[in-house]
Amino acid sequence: MSPPIFPTLPGQGWSIKKTPSFSTRVASHASGREVRASLYAHALYQFELSFDALDSSGANASLQAKSLQTLMGFWLTCGGQQGTFLYVDPTDNVVSAQVIGTGDGVSKRFTFGRSIGGYFEPVSYVTAVSSVTTAGAATSAYTLTAPNLIDFSTAPANGAPIAASFAYAFQCRFLEDQAEFENFASGLWKIDGLKFRQVR
Repeated sequence: MSPPIFPTLPGQGWSIKKTPSFSTRVASHASGREVRASLYAHALYQFELSFDALDSSGANASLQAKSLQTLMGFWLTCGGQQGTFLYVDPTDNVVSAQVIGTGDGVSKRFTFGRSIGGYFEPVSYVTAVSSVTTAGAATSAYTLTAPNLIDFSTAPANGAPIAASFAYAFQCRFLEDQAEFENFASGLWKIDGLKFRQVR
């Protein structure tokens, strides 16, 4: 069973923060030289959203009726930092004909990933696959294994590029065990700085 999906609500405000981060251990020596060791193979992403208006009364259809209850209920269901969920970033959630690997004639399992500029990294959680090709030929002889793996029934040929078109989300958890919702007008609420981060 896949984790719940973070709700899309019309009262979401600007700005949205998306922060990729690495963890690097740096040891400095008396000579001025440094030794650096990266503790993450790939970046982890942190997000911060705000909601300028959430409806609690059901009277404001443009904000989606009971959107406060939708968001607060989602947060409560997650139990603060305890539960995980999927966040679909509206600017970063789908790729088309993305090369995800090259066959070696032996390996049957590959990890879904996507390119950002010249950087390639695994995606967090694949939500749908629309097509897969090996050496340019479409295939359906595979199984999607959560969160981001593809298992072929027969190993792709040596040197065969493997490409896929798919949708994905970031698997995340909230960063705090409390959330401050503010009632600023009759039937209207808001929340600033709702933070969550990707988990592996």
